Amino acid sequence: MAELFMNKRARRDTSDDCESSSFITEEQLQCSVCDEVFTDPVTTPCGHNFCTNCITQSWEKKHSHYCPLCNEKFTERPELKLNTTLREAACNFMKKNATEQKMILCHDCSGVKQKASFSCVDCGVSLCTSHLELHNRILRDKKHSLINPVENVEDYRCKTHGKPLSLFCKDDQMCLCQFCTEIHHRNHVIIPLEDESRGRKRQKKKETSESVEVFTALIHSIKKSQAELQKVMEKKQKAVKKQAGGLVKELEEEIDKLKRRDAKIEQLSHSDDHLHLIQIYPTVCRFPSTKNWTNIRIDSDLSVKALMTNLSELQETLNKKLSEKQKNIVDVTLDPETANPHLILDLGGKQVTHGDKKQDVPDTPKRFTHYTAVLGTQGFSSGRFYYEVQVSGKTEWRLGVARESVNRKEKLEKFCPQNGFWTVILRNEDEYTARDNTYIPLSLREKPQKVGVFVDYEEGLVSFYDVEATSHIYSFTGQSFTEKIYPYLSPCPNDGGKNSAPLIITCSSKFIPLALFR
Repeated sequence: MAELFMNKRARRDTSDDCESSSFITEEQLQCSVCDEVFTDPVTTPCGHNFCTNCITQSWEKKHSHYCPLCNEKFTERPELKLNTTLREAACNFMKKNATEQKMILCHDCSGVKQKASFSCVDCGVSLCTSHLELHNRILRDKKHSLINPVENVEDYRCKTHGKPLSLFCKDDQMCLCQFCTEIHHRNHVIIPLEDESRGRKRQKKKETSESVEVFTALIHSIKKSQAELQKVMEKKQKAVKKQAGGLVKELEEEIDKLKRRDAKIEQLSHSDDHLHLIQIYPTVCRFPSTKNWTNIRIDSDLSVKALMTNLSELQETLNKKLSEKQKNIVDVTLDPETANPHLILDLGGKQVTHGDKKQDVPDTPKRFTHYTAVLGTQGFSSGRFYYEVQVSGKTEWRLGVARESVNRKEKLEKFCPQNGFWTVILRNEDEYTARDNTYIPLSLREKPQKVGVFVDYEEGLVSFYDVEATSHIYSFTGQSFTEKIYPYLSPCPNDGGKNSAPLIITCSSKFIPLALFR
């Protein structure tokens, strides 16, 4: 239900029949600032496009000129030019989208029904302009929730109380009406639906910005390596040309000597001085000493060989760096003294499952008794570390890191960094969230089978990755660690066998987060 409100319109591929046969999606025509289809799009010097008002207001608000997408700064305010091609594509998309949408008719019209201009969520009807005026006159000072015409107005009303869904529960991740907050959601974090929508948009922008930052750094590194290799190739090519030039000069000198000798012999052949001819004949007719040119070869493959050598050296350097970074991949073993009594550890502390029966274990201060969780044996108070957990086959889990001093016995009001937990959560098979002050919904393209957790203690960074998809899931940034932190795993309750799959710590990985190279 939440997605019904979070997305203003369904994402779908459309084609611009007037311009080309290629498909253009709405996301390709969206401004990254307002998340709407472009209005009068302009292009910045770095090549990104924004609505004219969006980029102008962004610069005025920040008092600086930069690209909101890639963060490139401009020393002077650039002259923005209207992207007419993109504007035409956006206009055509909006026209086509409007014609494809099903026309919503007025509920109160008799005879020929008119097109509805609004839908009233409180009344559960769609109304044309005339009947909307009548509707408002009848209500007088009462305020009803009016939205753009929709086919199923009931979807926007609470199924229990019949009131507009205008609020959002952060704890239960669901849309609510005002009455819901007074009954089943007391003491929960409740915010306006619009605030939740804006928050999700901000999170999407943040994830996009982080992805752009990572790939920009990667592209810069590749370009730098390319430039270095180009210099090596040019240097080797100059060496080849110099070698060839020297050999040509030496060969030309030998040819000149032979020509001079040939001229002398020709001159003697016409001489009548027989005595002089006999005297100098041995000198003139002796074959001159020349270089054996059959053994001389210009190494035309010199630059290629140099390139291959440099590539090998580059690969060796990269492998060395990878080997160094792999030292940050820690071999996590779970601590049985911290495990909730319902948890069963196997494979030498590498696997944890939730059992149906509570085990008879001593209730020590280190043991979790309320939460079905377990910590790693090794804590960290400096440096970087990274570990991976196989999560395939599960419908619920919670992974991350926890402070040594966390409350292990009681239920917490918030399971968040302020209380010593930095975690990502799976609930209901496909609902992924990060737990900060509030629940932050995560939109993942694929369901992770293996999750990597990376921590940089000094930087205050905790990042989560989908190992097989080699993609970033979420990061807690700007955190302040003041004590030891430990790997934290929770397989969550068994749920009658639906969530019986184990969490398994894996030791080796071909995937290394880019954050390790910073």
